[in-house]
Amino acid sequence: MVKKYKINKTYQEINEKIKSGKVVVVTAEEIIDIVKQEGAVEAARHVDVVTTGTFSPMCSSGAFINFGQSVPGIRASKVWLNKVPAYAGLAAVDCFIGATELCEDDPLNKVYPGEFKYGGGHVIQELTAKKKVHLKAESYGTSCYPNEMIEKDITLRTIPNAVLCNPRNGYQNYNCAVNLTKKTVYTYMGTLKPKAGNANYCSAGQLSPLLNDPYYKTIGLGTRIFLGGATGYVTWHGTQHNPSAKRTKAGVPVSPAGTICVMGDLKKMSPKWLVGVSLQGYGCSLAVGLGIPIPILNEAIVKHTAVSDEEIFTQIVDYGYDYPNGISKSYGQVSYAELKSGSIKFKGEIVQSVPLSSMVKAREIAEMLKNWISEEKFTLCEPHFTLPKGSHKNDFTF
Repeated sequence: MVKKYKINKTYQEINEKIKSGKVVVVTAEEIIDIVKQEGAVEAARHVDVVTTGTFSPMCSSGAFINFGQSVPGIRASKVWLNKVPAYAGLAAVDCFIGATELCEDDPLNKVYPGEFKYGGGHVIQELTAKKKVHLKAESYGTSCYPNEMIEKDITLRTIPNAVLCNPRNGYQNYNCAVNLTKKTVYTYMGTLKPKAGNANYCSAGQLSPLLNDPYYKTIGLGTRIFLGGATGYVTWHGTQHNPSAKRTKAGVPVSPAGTICVMGDLKKMSPKWLVGVSLQGYGCSLAVGLGIPIPILNEAIVKHTAVSDEEIFTQIVDYGYDYPNGISKSYGQVSYAELKSGSIKFKGEIVQSVPLSSMVKAREIAEMLKNWISEEKFTLCEPHFTLPKGSHKNDFTF
């Protein structure tokens, strides 16, 4: 049975409005009050697109780089970019630099906690900043590619191709991390003080892209997005995509759920929106700016975009003992309104809450995407397939 809505729009109709300069675009924060004041049907009638945004460390990120052939030619089997190893098992002069790969001479955690000053995420940021990056490539030599070693400085301008390819970005909700042990621990969720001395979280909440389309009705293969300061695309569901996570009655997952795989032209991106990150005692990462426009096709979709921080909850998880030992246990549920207030109540105590994501930059991304659309610089792409919805059988296939 097909659901009947009072409002029914198509991507084509919305794109025509964009091209004619008549489109109405608001951010995911602005739509909250609009729906409260006008109701879902009237909001869907007047608003065409809702923009979202997030900016936070996203470890499963990296870039495919073609660094150009040498004379004589080389079939690179080992590659380094500013002393950071890149995976070379692709083709003659193709490599993949991962955001969490560390500089080869990094002391790691030998002096604990390690500082992890430079890694793949920093290389990617320097490339987008148009800086020179030192390339070293080695080979065993072949008849068609006899060269066994090259060294040269490269920039985004001098290399043929560079594609940002992030297998897992935009996590739909994530844990609130505490440390219940008696010593400080250093994690990908940041430094956690003993005895729940702080509570770290990493989500833009009501601005976060997948939380504004909880059932992935408009997000999927081919969705055009804001990525790293330029246009990018959703190319698949991300690794660890788990749409069958427990949800509220409104459909909002209360623990880590959906993810997206995204790609875009690195040459067009900005170092402001791709930033190398050093996490003390843990390693390196890349902070990624990501924004997705949600087309308001009907009143059900606009109702989902009006979700507020008071309605989004996540689980408090112990990263001191439970998480590293594979123990799945929640010590309570907390809303993003509470987390963003600066403190939460945990076991009768007031605990400081610390964000790893930037709300300032998330708002800026949503506003930039809004302006791109309003200024006729960005149209919407209807996905060929939306993201897998999942089921109780964990069937995540397309």
